[in-house]
Amino acid sequence: MKPFTQKTIQVIQSIPEGKVMTYGQIAREAGSPRAARQVVRILHTMSQKYNLPWHRVVNAQGEIAIKDEAIADIQRMELLNENVFVYDYKINLQDYQFTDEGPETQGPSDIEIKGGSHV
Repeated sequence: MKPFTQKTIQVIQSIPEGKVMTYGQIAREAGSPRAARQVVRILHTMSQKYNLPWHRVVNAQGEIAIKDEAIADIQRMELLNENVFVYDYKINLQDYQFTDEGPETQGPSDIEIKGGSHV
């Protein structure tokens, strides 16, 4: 296994329940800042084998990026089950993004979005 792949798996495994990371953020943490697409490939091919919390990975805008609607719904439900507020398949990164220093904030912001889903 290539070092980048191994490090990527470790970074994804480190994302705690109730937090998310972006593809690009994971690539940077794994040592290759321009390899976000490789992170997608690793998630696609190795999530099951390594029991990766794939649902905790979103794009740079905080959006669920999976095109398959059924799989996107599964990701959304998994996040909701972890008390991650999801509105229109988007997560507020200020509230839920995980960094190596720890969560950027301790909880949801004071901004209320009407019509969103939250468990």
